[in-house]
Amino acid sequence: MSRTIATLFGVGHLRPAPGTWGSLAALPLFWVLHALGGVVLVVIATLAVIVGGFYVVRAATEGSDEKDPGEIVIDEVAGQWVALLPVSYGAAFAGVPVLALWPGWVMGFAAFRLFDIWKPWLVGRADRLGGPGGVMLDDLIAGVFAAVCVILSGAFYHVVLM
Repeated sequence: MSRTIATLFGVGHLRPAPGTWGSLAALPLFWVLHALGGVVLVVIATLAVIVGGFYVVRAATEGSDEKDPGEIVIDEVAGQWVALLPVSYGAAFAGVPVLALWPGWVMGFAAFRLFDIWKPWLVGRADRLGGPGGVMLDDLIAGVFAAVCVILSGAFYHVVLM
């Protein structure tokens, strides 16, 4: 079961670029969570995926020589949801549907994928840790960097362009 969850029910087996497929699959799940329970449910679910992700990654990689198997994408789900947290909060704050903030979705997805692939600074350092910690932490840090990009781009739009 750990492997099934770690691959997000097989999404991680899609090729090419399983990490991108995992990030894409995270988007409708995020929307459903926000639609059902708003930012509170999104935060709870994100924390659950982070905590559970460490466990399932450990179980799924046990005995493997590969430090970060490509088919494991639960880390992408966690990182992508972290990147989109400002969108959920912004929609709740403004009292608008979360999809109305579609530029934030685009920025969150693009910035997360950029940081996850490029692995600058802390993202790369976390990736080099190896093991379940490295698998999860590099995506979580990439998600935080992407969330900052979402916040800054939203501020730029509302302060400078409006």
